[in-house]
Amino acid sequence: MSKIIMINKGLEEQIPDNSQIKDVCEEKFGVLFGCKDGLCGTCRIKVVEGNKNLSEKNQKEKDFFPDNESERLACQCIIKKGTIKIDDTYP
Repeated sequence: MSKIIMINKGLEEQIPDNSQIKDVCEEKFGVLFGCKDGLCGTCRIKVVEGNKNLSEKNQKEKDFFPDNESERLACQCIIKKGTIKIDDTYP
């Protein structure tokens, strides 16, 4: 099992390894989603710790955040294993 920790809300949730994080981010952590397809950028999160435990950025994420590895789209991320700590309160 993997773990996602939303540091700004003090919440955490376990999910199976190799799972998409979008459902947990939306339903448990309240991250806002617009399209859920990587086109709108609404589900922007910052990975504070554990970026290596996520899937690599796909082209949609690279287009949104070409210069910052810690900025991700929650709708595009898969947690491979381990723990990630995220924050959704930064611009």
